[in-house]
Amino acid sequence: MRILLAIFATGLGVYAQKVTVEFDQAADFGRYKTFAIRGGQLNSRSPALNSELVQKRIDADIVRDLTAKGLTMVDGPSDLNVRYSLGSARKAELEAYPAGWRGYGTRVVRVPYAEGTLVIDLRDPTTHSLIWRAIAVEEKRDAYKIEGKLDDMVRKSLEKYPPKR
Repeated sequence: MRILLAIFATGLGVYAQKVTVEFDQAADFGRYKTFAIRGGQLNSRSPALNSELVQKRIDADIVRDLTAKGLTMVDGPSDLNVRYSLGSARKAELEAYPAGWRGYGTRVVRVPYAEGTLVIDLRDPTTHSLIWRAIAVEEKRDAYKIEGKLDDMVRKSLEKYPPKR
């Protein structure tokens, strides 16, 4: 029973969302009041992640989350330019299960999964420099499940803006 619990617990950790943030320590984030989405790239072989509808959904999520932070979306010149990219890759992991007579043996199985990475960049248009970046990584059994987590990936990334010093 302990072996099964250990296998189950390690299996859960493999399919989790991770968000990391980097930012320019010298940037004054209080002066940024407006933003504009200047570009989004989708790099995936999966049709679930590589469509115009997915791009519109990410755009809408970014607008929703940044306006909730007090920023205003504009069409012309802005204080922040937002760019993002979404990519996916197929990977495989080996998992060991008890097998054989009374569970004394071990069976190793190759389990395929997909990894989706969303990178959101905020750039200062006056200095043309990157001031903030979030990288969200989601690992699921297939790309269709990653597509279902895009809202969370954007939300969890932008929760960390502005950065705490």
